Amino acid sequence: MKQIGAYIHIPFCRHKCYYCDFLSFENKEKYENEYVKSLTNEIKNFKEKNKNIEFDTIFFGGGTPSYIDSDNIRIILEELTSRTDKSKIEEITIEVNPGTFLKEKMAEYKQMGINRLSIGLQSTNNDILKEIGRIHSYEDFLTTYKTAREIGFDNINIDLMIGLPNQTFTDIKSEVDEIIRLQPNHISVYSLILEDNTKLEKMVSKGILKLPNDELERNMYWYVKRTLENHGYSHYEISNFAKSGYESKHNLNCWNQKEYIGFGLGAHSYIDDVRFSNIVKFEKYIENIRQNEFDKNININEIQDKTIKENEFMLLGLRKIEGVSIREFKSKFDISPLTLFRNELNQLLEDGLIRIHNGRVLLTNRGIDLAN
Repeated sequence: MKQIGAYIHIPFCRHKCYYCDFLSFENKEKYENEYVKSLTNEIKNFKEKNKNIEFDTIFFGGGTPSYIDSDNIRIILEELTSRTDKSKIEEITIEVNPGTFLKEKMAEYKQMGINRLSIGLQSTNNDILKEIGRIHSYEDFLTTYKTAREIGFDNINIDLMIGLPNQTFTDIKSEVDEIIRLQPNHISVYSLILEDNTKLEKMVSKGILKLPNDELERNMYWYVKRTLENHGYSHYEISNFAKSGYESKHNLNCWNQKEYIGFGLGAHSYIDDVRFSNIVKFEKYIENIRQNEFDKNININEIQDKTIKENEFMLLGLRKIEGVSIREFKSKFDISPLTLFRNELNQLLEDGLIRIHNGRVLLTNRGIDLAN
């Protein structure tokens, strides 16, 4: 059996954050059950056509997966894991917004086999949370986190954002101290990117909110990096830190160019050297599945040849702090990256963006800074 990851997109939100340009919707709750029915039919259709495939990681993302009824998460998960050796599923993650917290819901997640939570904190500062449109307070987050620990979740990620409106260096120092005190297993640190046509982008462009300048934002990042490393967190990918053994298996598989399937509206997939994605029109996605016209929901984004795969393997690998293994690259493609990318690597070496050490091509601190 071939083992791949599965990503499930839940596009529902109680309220869309001001910085968000992900495929998510407010005020479509009336479609929840119909969407879940369509999604499970999509999963069933895929499994019937690919009986040689099992899932080794499962990731519920969104949107806000924790916003929908936990019974619907159970229905999706049962379809995903039917006819599957559950002992081979290493990791089942669900993203959780503290503003959608219910103790009963959390206990049900644990009971149904979800073993990893990714909690969207973003900031410990309640004023900043309001400015970026989050629906929770820091106190809501603390209740969610502590309850998850009491229920027995022993693998929890916390999301932290830097470069937020009116965020100061003092804010970041305080926020990192608070997070470290809680001892999560994994911490994702994201720099704010102002996406076009988001509410936050419009507020900044009109001067309603002001962002930290680039130098301050970079100083925030390096402070967070050094502090987390000094407290036992391994910086294993540009935006991710983990205690030993708690690296995100699902995401690492993607960065290692392993295959995965995406289910749901707009979900992306990579199978048999083809990158493809589902359509993004909500009603059309549901209607196509209702008519058993599953192929109409798929857009082919890229059919990879050897050259594309080689380039991608290098780019994905350089996101990891451990970099690209020269031996692994040569084993996979029958040529050393030092030979294939001689000119490019020499230029990056000259610019001080990479180094070659212990059989690996790695980003330098300057390279990490630019990549982030």
